[in-house]
Amino acid sequence: MTNPLLEEFELPCFSAIKASDIEPAINRLLESNKKKIASLLEGQAAYNWDNLVYPMELIDDQLSRVWSPVSHLNSVMNNDEWREAYSNCLPKLSEYSTEIGQNQVLYLAYRSIKEGAEYSQLEIAQKKIIDNALRDFELSGVALEADKKQRYMDISQALSSLTNQFEENLMDATNAWNKLIVDKAELAGLPDSTIDLLCQTAQQKDKEGWMLTLEFPCYMALMTYADNRELRYEIHHAFVTRASEQSAGDIAWDNTKTMAQIVGLRDEKAKLLGFESYADLSLATKMAEKPSDVLAFLNQLAERSLPMAKQDFEELTEFANKQGHVGDVESWDVAYFSEKLREARYQISQEEVKPYFPANRVLSGMFAVVEKLYGIDITEIDGVEIWHKDVQFFAITDEEGVQRGRFYIDLYARPHKRGGAWMDECVTRFKKAAGVQSPVAYLTCNFTPPIGDDPSLLTHG
Repeated sequence: MTNPLLEEFELPCFSAIKASDIEPAINRLLESNKKKIASLLEGQAAYNWDNLVYPMELIDDQLSRVWSPVSHLNSVMNNDEWREAYSNCLPKLSEYSTEIGQNQVLYLAYRSIKEGAEYSQLEIAQKKIIDNALRDFELSGVALEADKKQRYMDISQALSSLTNQFEENLMDATNAWNKLIVDKAELAGLPDSTIDLLCQTAQQKDKEGWMLTLEFPCYMALMTYADNRELRYEIHHAFVTRASEQSAGDIAWDNTKTMAQIVGLRDEKAKLLGFESYADLSLATKMAEKPSDVLAFLNQLAERSLPMAKQDFEELTEFANKQGHVGDVESWDVAYFSEKLREARYQISQEEVKPYFPANRVLSGMFAVVEKLYGIDITEIDGVEIWHKDVQFFAITDEEGVQRGRFYIDLYARPHKRGGAWMDECVTRFKKAAGVQSPVAYLTCNFTPPIGDDPSLLTHG
């Protein structure tokens, strides 16, 4: 039986990939890659772009193409079986990456290219690839003594597992919390669209009433519109204490010790490599040169924005008091009274504007602006394999009709999908012998989903 992850594919066949395919595919690919790298390093009189760097890039690209759909599906349709397979592969991938990064022969081969006559004749992008590779060798501990190399590998494996555990705990704590409302009066102030969303959520769980969850569309609507201050506090407290020692959820999801372990291991890793702190290590691959530069920028930003923020908060507090609020304006009051202030000052609410911004119209408008700015066309493509019915797929072509890239858009929040918004690589752009491999991206959001036959409505700004 073939493994869909190991077959040649232009785009992933998401429906064919099973959790049971993941470990066998990764095990086989890592073993194959190690043999290919060993073969590249054997019998070469001199190393160059064609006989070492380009083949290494092909090896990395193949691994990326296999792992990308696995990692993505773990984020957008997480379940126990998938999670176990994904988690089991993380230490193996970490070990493989560290072994490559600490391979002294491979490192010296790259250095010989950097120091050789051919380097000056390479294109800027090729030089950058070689320079980055040498930097990454050094950041992987290639120059460390044997015992410290092993400790670096142990730390890297532990960190890959701990950071994944952190994300899993947060997702589990988010998915576990819910509150069924049976008295609609408790939801006073909420717009009809939110009421309908909560009703739809309850129906999906075979309940009668209105189901609150910690998914962001529900949480933000409660914070912004709910007149019931106790309810606002309850969902706010549940949201900000997820996966912590202050949460009412399962103690197994408490990330307190996990965070402490991550911080400690990152510090040890940085010091193993000769850095003063993990912040210094992190900046080794970024534009800012040292932590003090970052702190100076943040402090300058705070100094400029704090006076206006204080003024805004004073105005908000004064407005809240005039509305009958007694006591301090707490964090679970800010969005609520900010919306009330906006309505009083401008005679318009976000909810009144939302019907003008259905998700598809927003996408069309955004694409039109981008098309005009960059001279491209963005066209939706039907019939492409997707992981959920709400996912859309688009192609980008230039003025000559040449395809420049493609992307998936997954706009809406749902259970077992990681919170937040992000972009990730599905396929990277790559010049191959057969032609250019067109890049493909995942664009993931967590907007309010459509309710029944009604479209998702977005806010302005």
